[in-house]
Amino acid sequence: MLNILVVCTGNICRSPLVERLLTNHLVDIPVRVASAGTRARAGAPMTPEATHMALQNGCEPEGVARHTATLLDAGALSWADWTITMDRSHRRQIVELQPGLMSRAFTLRELARLVEGVNDDTLLEIARRSGDASAGGRAAEMLTFAATRRGVVEPPASPEDDDVVDPYRRSGTTYERSTSQILSALPTVERLARLAVRDVARERIG
Repeated sequence: MLNILVVCTGNICRSPLVERLLTNHLVDIPVRVASAGTRARAGAPMTPEATHMALQNGCEPEGVARHTATLLDAGALSWADWTITMDRSHRRQIVELQPGLMSRAFTLRELARLVEGVNDDTLLEIARRSGDASAGGRAAEMLTFAATRRGVVEPPASPEDDDVVDPYRRSGTTYERSTSQILSALPTVERLARLAVRDVARERIG
């Protein structure tokens, strides 16, 4: 089983949207997705705008309706095999809480940028280096590789290009922009998750 944690600020807009999208898109493989907020008010529901975006993009209505905000804590970070944040401030706070997570915590758009152009065969070869037969171990090796590319891949034109814009209390247009940024980067997470699980399945068959 691969455990993915998605983090934003209030856990009512961006991170629950990503959680529901990933849960929906990866329903056929052994992956668990959870979300939390660095300043979440426990129990708060998704905003109406984020709910609309989730439903508009095919998320299961019951799962969307069940969401309640969760405050990020050390237990959630220990549970996760990898942590995806919505912006650089969240990643910084996570690393301050647990410095060892530097190579397993990325903003969503940063990860997409770092892995762009790396083919599946290369990623699978990297995943096997750990010798860890678990999906979490395979994913960790690929993420460590992505982290080494931080000093190699050309940085974005602006640091903010690694962030997903926060739409909270902003216009519907901002929600649409935020969702578009999520949707453009999310396939990278899905690809890595599927590679981690597929590689484990192959090892077991072999």
